[in-house]
Amino acid sequence: MLSEVIATRYVTPLREGGSLPGIVEADDLGTYVMKFTGAGQGRKTLVAEVICGQLGRRLGLRVPELVAMQLDPVIGLGEPDEEVQALLKASGGLNLGMDFLPGSLGFDPLAYEVGPAEAGRIVWFDALINNVDRSWRNPNTLVWHGDLWLIDHGATMIWHHNWPGAKTSAAKPYDASDHVLARFGPDIASAAAELAPLVTEELLTEVAADVPDEWLVDEPGFDTTDAVRRAYVEALLPRAATIHERLTLGAPAKARPSQAPGWLAERLTPRPHPTKKSGGEGR
Repeated sequence: MLSEVIATRYVTPLREGGSLPGIVEADDLGTYVMKFTGAGQGRKTLVAEVICGQLGRRLGLRVPELVAMQLDPVIGLGEPDEEVQALLKASGGLNLGMDFLPGSLGFDPLAYEVGPAEAGRIVWFDALINNVDRSWRNPNTLVWHGDLWLIDHGATMIWHHNWPGAKTSAAKPYDASDHVLARFGPDIASAAAELAPLVTEELLTEVAADVPDEWLVDEPGFDTTDAVRRAYVEALLPRAATIHERLTLGAPAKARPSQAPGWLAERLTPRPHPTKKSGGEGR
């Protein structure tokens, strides 16, 4: 099960995310990126974060530690931003916290090299969970202490938005042409050989058990929260065995604006060779 902490101070919102996550301090003296049950995307976003995040960690990928975070809406009374106030008020109770990585940078494929083995593992994992949100447009990948860290798995497992069609949806292929790591020649075959055998029924059951009951109750079509958890296992287990056979790495889109910070983009831009100018010498 996820460790449980209590939010003690709301620090600041992160405007980059559509769900308006925020940086929050907790009673364990840790700092977390908090995702809220009251956000527009709803509790299924948090369910996806837990299942995919915990699965990624169990497979050896770098995903920040996740915690269950209790929130008292009174924390928002002093917030000057009305949107943040409303979000905190709507999110009383159990929410999700992700360990904050101070000093991390957004990954940019023009600034960092990734080996085929690591790229293959990440692309295979994203194919397994049907992650549509790790493209060059929105990498959802951080560089921290020189390593890649994977974040934001809320837009995964699209089949859990329509359980009657889950079996068909989970059997669909995965197009990785616009994946942020597609340019690094991901070794999908080696990744599948290494990781697929690890995705067992037992592992998936353990990962699904980490989802709090509060986020699974009253799911249409299910009598119990354990039945919902079982549905995630049944969708992911067969997909792990064969998704490498249905993974496409075609030609990526040509428009690839750099996401690097200004100083880095400037450094990467070729400069003309200095020449002598009238009235002075080239330097």
